[in-house]
Amino acid sequence: MTITSLRAAVRPSPRKLVPLVFSPPPHALKPQHTMLSQRRSVSVYGYEQSKALIFYEHGAPKDVLRLHSYSISPPHSSLVTLRMLASPINPADVNTIQGTYASLPSKTTAMSTKDPAAVPGNEGVAEVVAAGAAAFVTNAGDETSQKEVTAGGDRRKYQKGDRVLFRKPHSGTFRTHMQLESSAIFPLPISPDPDAVPLSNTQAATLSVNPATAWALLKGQSTSSSVGATLSLEDVAATAVSPGQWIAQNAANSAVGRAVIQLARAWGIKTINIIRARPDEEDKSGSGQEATRSLKEELKSLGADEVFTEDEASEKGFSQQVQRDLTGGNGIKLAFNAVGGRSALNLAKLLSSTPGARHITYGAMAKQPLTIPAGMLIFSDLKFEGFWVSRWGQANPALREAAIAEAVRLISAGKFKDAPTQAIKWSWDTKEEDLIAAVQASVAGEGFAKGKGVFAFEGT
Repeated sequence: MTITSLRAAVRPSPRKLVPLVFSPPPHALKPQHTMLSQRRSVSVYGYEQSKALIFYEHGAPKDVLRLHSYSISPPHSSLVTLRMLASPINPADVNTIQGTYASLPSKTTAMSTKDPAAVPGNEGVAEVVAAGAAAFVTNAGDETSQKEVTAGGDRRKYQKGDRVLFRKPHSGTFRTHMQLESSAIFPLPISPDPDAVPLSNTQAATLSVNPATAWALLKGQSTSSSVGATLSLEDVAATAVSPGQWIAQNAANSAVGRAVIQLARAWGIKTINIIRARPDEEDKSGSGQEATRSLKEELKSLGADEVFTEDEASEKGFSQQVQRDLTGGNGIKLAFNAVGGRSALNLAKLLSSTPGARHITYGAMAKQPLTIPAGMLIFSDLKFEGFWVSRWGQANPALREAAIAEAVRLISAGKFKDAPTQAIKWSWDTKEEDLIAAVQASVAGEGFAKGKGVFAFEGT
């Protein structure tokens, strides 16, 4: 046998070395832990291993979600391979799986699935594992990225260990690893204060939806802001109401509601906040007075000026009392609705004495329609508008990233507290049924959630 034929005989088959679908790699192939990328699962020849929650068809999470393993080739050109660090389970993610959300992700066979499938998850934070030769930081972000632009003004490439956020909806964050174009991500902003403590992964993962929504609402953004010319930062330099003026909102204990309270405090805006009364398991009467009082005090500690329950806001003469005792007759020009039904109408009544006041709806937790008396349109000239953060962010990416940077600045300065969360550990060995159960548990119900579920990736 010649040397040439001997080499050919021992040369391994590429098809066998890099199959399209991998089982979880054996422990012996896993690299040692590092500070930048902890316990990653990497196959031979640079192929990254990923596990993703996928669905082939829409339905209840418990019925349609599956855990799928696949491999990711080394990045080239402008591609970036990412390892997820944390990803929250938002209501929109559940609606996406159910097929009831306004926009749905495209299904693909790129993950070597038997049929076209999609990965849920709109929000999260990831770290760069590897980047192609042309994977540059694009558009906004250089001035607040985790590493300075290189000397001479050269464009900065993504580096291993950079923490990044996602620019586009339906990025598919319910998985351990993914690969995207560099233009689809941007560096996690850092505080301008060099002594500031970096954000935790959970804090970073929950920046893109709720704080951005609160920022946009207080700036007076609505669905109409997502149509036509893209707005600049100068266009929204001021808030929709002046410091010292009042705004009102329901769902004040939600993540968006808490963000509105804290941003309003930072900008000198006063807030009227409406919540559902809480049950009190220790109160034998079942009135929930103690639990409700405690929640009111918690929101006031965040900066809420006034907090009322839905029952209190429904009492006869409530809106007149607010006008007399709180606003001094100056009226309320802006209200945010995330509930609908009777609660939305109560907000509208608070605006009714201020012609041209704006009532912006961004959610529908009660799943009840808005019923608007004709007099509010004819005589009060109230403006009923909607807001969808996904569409707004796509139309105004610079504004969205500015909102996130502002939240980072306030968090780092200790002026913005996280909404309650519950960590859901996702390790390489976490069972499929446990991950699916966590998503199913986030389906909206009649109870009171103790905190948003957040996938915390460990050992992946």
